[in-house]
Amino acid sequence: MTSSTSKYTDFESLREQAVALRREGLSRRQIRDRLHVDNNDLLNRLLEGEPPPAWTRRPNAKDDLRARARELRLEGRTYDQIQLELGCSKSSISLWVRDLPKPERRDPSEQAKLAARKRWEHELAVRDAVRRETKQTAALEIGSMTERELLLAGTALYWAEGTKDKSYARRENVVFVNSDPGVILLYLAWLRLLKIEPERLAFRVMIHMTADIEGAQRYWAELVGVPPAAFQKTTVKKHNPKTVRKNTGADYRGCLVVRVAQGAELYRRIEGWWSALVVEAQRLNA
Repeated sequence: MTSSTSKYTDFESLREQAVALRREGLSRRQIRDRLHVDNNDLLNRLLEGEPPPAWTRRPNAKDDLRARARELRLEGRTYDQIQLELGCSKSSISLWVRDLPKPERRDPSEQAKLAARKRWEHELAVRDAVRRETKQTAALEIGSMTERELLLAGTALYWAEGTKDKSYARRENVVFVNSDPGVILLYLAWLRLLKIEPERLAFRVMIHMTADIEGAQRYWAELVGVPPAAFQKTTVKKHNPKTVRKNTGADYRGCLVVRVAQGAELYRRIEGWWSALVVEAQRLNA
């Protein structure tokens, strides 16, 4: 009787140690080596009811596929459609989704429309990927810009988007208007290259009356680095109800007008640079 009690006490003590080690996250092999238990049956009894630590469980490579298959089934996809997208067998799909309701049957024309839409979505994704790759490759071709390159780019940019002097209206003002923040940043970098002092610049927003005028002022002020209070009075365009405008929404912020005070001399230089560019273009085309 004493011997039996001693064995029971020894077992319980050993089990307590095994359970404590298991809860610390040790594997069966580590517990076996730590407690010197070579008998698997005894080890099973010591660890009975204690789940293995998460790190010892082998991940199921198909868990993600199973979850995605169930999502597609709930969207109303057939086995064929799920197989086409996931590339797994129909038998596996059937096992994964057998508890889900069957999708309603669609008429052939609806099936054709769905298939066409899926093909078009795939085509758009491919086109977007090609488009992004082309843009990234082109961006790398530019590299670092020299001051001369910035001078030429800014001159062409101003002549495309800035105000021009007319023989019948001799004003020679330097006024630039654009809605693209990237264009504005390049233009301001060009003015800095030309040593135009910041205090000579005046900013004003041009925007439709239906837009968020205050939000647009804050946006442009942050972009150019001046407080909104420093902006001149906003030019608000009246909305014509007969006109269907596409420049709407949260991304519409109107145009920014940048005027250089006392800009007559600068305007003449710009016109001279531009005329030289035209002469060079004619020479290259000859």
